[in-house]
Amino acid sequence: MSTENEGNPVPPAPSAPPVPPASPATSPQAAASDGGEAPTTPIPPAPQAPGAPAGDPYGTAPQAPDNSWPPPPPVTPSYADPGAGAGTGWGSSYNQQHPYQQHQPFQQPQHAPKKGSGRGGLIAAVLVAALVAGGLGGGLGYTLAKNNDDSGSTTISASSDTGATQVKRAAGTIAAVAAKSLPSTVTIESESTNGEGGTGTGFVFDKQGHIITNNHVVADSLDGGKLTATFPNGKKYDAEVVGHAQGYDVAVIKLKNPPSDLQPLALGDSDKVAVGDETIAIGAPFGLSNTVTTGIISAKNRPVASSDGSSTSKASYMSALQTDASINPGNSGGPLLDASGAVIGINSAIQSASSGGLGSSGQSGSIGLGFAIPINQAKYVAQQLIRTGKPVYAKIGASVSLEDGSSGAQITDSGSGGSAPVESGGPADKAGLKPGDVITKLDDTVIDSGPTLIGEIWTHKPGDKVQITYKRGGSEHTVTVTLGSRVGDN
Repeated sequence: MSTENEGNPVPPAPSAPPVPPASPATSPQAAASDGGEAPTTPIPPAPQAPGAPAGDPYGTAPQAPDNSWPPPPPVTPSYADPGAGAGTGWGSSYNQQHPYQQHQPFQQPQHAPKKGSGRGGLIAAVLVAALVAGGLGGGLGYTLAKNNDDSGSTTISASSDTGATQVKRAAGTIAAVAAKSLPSTVTIESESTNGEGGTGTGFVFDKQGHIITNNHVVADSLDGGKLTATFPNGKKYDAEVVGHAQGYDVAVIKLKNPPSDLQPLALGDSDKVAVGDETIAIGAPFGLSNTVTTGIISAKNRPVASSDGSSTSKASYMSALQTDASINPGNSGGPLLDASGAVIGINSAIQSASSGGLGSSGQSGSIGLGFAIPINQAKYVAQQLIRTGKPVYAKIGASVSLEDGSSGAQITDSGSGGSAPVESGGPADKAGLKPGDVITKLDDTVIDSGPTLIGEIWTHKPGDKVQITYKRGGSEHTVTVTLGSRVGDN
């Protein structure tokens, strides 16, 4: 989803990976960095690839990927549907005929929107207009202060010994959490070789200089572009992309010549988060670095599919944490913290009601519907990227429809490029699934569409066993499926 996937409308619920699409497995794991291993802060512990030696912190390299990749974005992302109001439901606008259709626009938290490109629904958080908006914000503040200066008024100042500097804030206050967490967040500037790009956010993952962010934040800098990370104290560092996962919308960058005093943010356990828990988001909305906002967890396991809205972009899928903390373009890649300051998610997408933005930048703003990638999944992905440079996705080995609907995820009659809809010898084939079957549940999670299935599969790791409930000929059946794996985004 983008700026957090705030950059584009979110398509209906994420759908099941088409003909063996790559699905990521998420490894829930709560934890704060521990002194031994490189404290991978943000992302879920990198699950060791099957057969990886127990001593290897990042696991062994996964097997070679197949040629097929997660289905392209649905033709009309549910949140990108211009005809749908703010109340549009997840997965309601999937007007796609085939899961692998490459031309379908998708709302995804990918790279920063290019100049002049408007987006609706979930919009990419990294926007070129972010810095302009930030400048405008400062100007507006000055103008308002000037216009409200009443020379005839009398003011009374508090004595210096009772000022804000004298206030003692308890460890559990938002101010205390912000003071401790801000030094470990960075504002990322990503620029392509042709000068286009934008700003986003990231946070310190380990003492080696790895920073976690969104794939769409760094996308412009790939293939020879420029990438920098600036800390709240003003120190700026050149950085390089270590690995990026377009399907998960997660990326890891590394500072060149990192400082020796880096403090990774502690990681929480996104599986244990409850609706109503307090949240704190840190980012650079519209270029305003080091901004702190608060809210609560509004919902869990929200199926979200997003893209940057271009006809060539591929979809990113997540079973997201929904929050009403104010998240805007530029917050993408930043940490979503719990009340103790532990990272529980990566802010990635927003749903917006209009396309109007600050300073007429064309960017939409927050309406209280923000979405974050659960940290347990993000940590797993990040560790895989640090270890091998490539993402690993869990898969069932079947092509499912991304069309709008609420009855489930239907296995298509044909696969991508004429391939079989059910991969021969793959997980779905071994479990007895066939074209036409409609998957309605994965374990205890109700599956209402293909995108929702994809998002749920990607919260698991390859090798995990899941219970799949499906309908065939009016009868309901349940089978156990051992998830396969796919390496890489292509």
